[in-house]
Amino acid sequence: MKTPLRLPARYLPLLCAFAVTAASFGVAAAQTAPAASAPAMGSGRAAIVGGGRGALGGRGGLGGGATPPGPAAPVPPEVAIARPSAAEIAQVNDAVKKFIATDASVKPLLDKYPGLIVVQPPRANTAIAPSLNNGYMAKHNANVELAKQGNIDLLFMGDSITDFWRNAGNGGDNPPMAGKEVFDQYFGSYKTANFGIAGDTTQGVLYRLQNGEGQGFQPKAIMLMIGTNNAGPNTSAEIAEGVGAVVLEMRKDFPNAKILLLGIFPRGNPGDAVRTTALAVNPIIAKLDDGKNVFYLDIGAKFLDADGVLAPDIMADKLHPTKKGYGIWAEAVKDPIANLMK
Repeated sequence: MKTPLRLPARYLPLLCAFAVTAASFGVAAAQTAPAASAPAMGSGRAAIVGGGRGALGGRGGLGGGATPPGPAAPVPPEVAIARPSAAEIAQVNDAVKKFIATDASVKPLLDKYPGLIVVQPPRANTAIAPSLNNGYMAKHNANVELAKQGNIDLLFMGDSITDFWRNAGNGGDNPPMAGKEVFDQYFGSYKTANFGIAGDTTQGVLYRLQNGEGQGFQPKAIMLMIGTNNAGPNTSAEIAEGVGAVVLEMRKDFPNAKILLLGIFPRGNPGDAVRTTALAVNPIIAKLDDGKNVFYLDIGAKFLDADGVLAPDIMADKLHPTKKGYGIWAEAVKDPIANLMK
């Protein structure tokens, strides 16, 4: 009896179990692989493909209405995804081929469909390829003009959660998604600029910094939170690379600034896939804290009750803080920011 060939254990993380059905081939056309010009590798997970799905191009795509992605930004080693070389991928494919040859039950199928099982390079990580949604250009251009004027000591950078520090609300004791009153109370004495843009991503912030928002001024401190809008299109590891790339860009643009890097806030309900993806970023980006220029702070637990639920009076839509939510945020960061501003 012939002894089956065993795939070396070090290659097993590259593989995933899958079932191919006739429907798989219909889906594949809509989930194409990234173009050859796409930036450097992304997820760190080589995939076995059925039809054209292996590169997972349908996830993490920029979609319509965005600038073409630029070259992949450098990533700090603390958050970099391990990526196999071409030679290592070829070695695994050879081992898979030999392994399959020992299974007489499946070999005829794979002879008939030779491309059915192939270990592919990791997909391109869109979270580190600078690109901005064209709908955000007006806000970006306004930020650039503000940057040119200088006179900014404290910079707020992020997406809608940061952007809505500007919202005055619609009246009442606790207007939804309204941070302006809290902002004025806690940060009104500083020379501030809010470069938050609702809907933005790590790749959008990279684009903005590289195209004017990172020039013309030198802040003393920066509060950065970004990445929640990448959850879904990108994996947690990819988002962490994106956040790391933003931090590196800020260190280059603002070498004397102290960066308060916030963990991504909880969103949705306990167990939601998007919450799980977003919060899994935080332990990775925490490694960026060097105690000198970058200081990591996770205040997410302050928004949750004992069951991990976001109360409506704190985040009415389970994503954006209310006035009360912004108050919790401000109380948590006022002292760290004051220390960084010294």
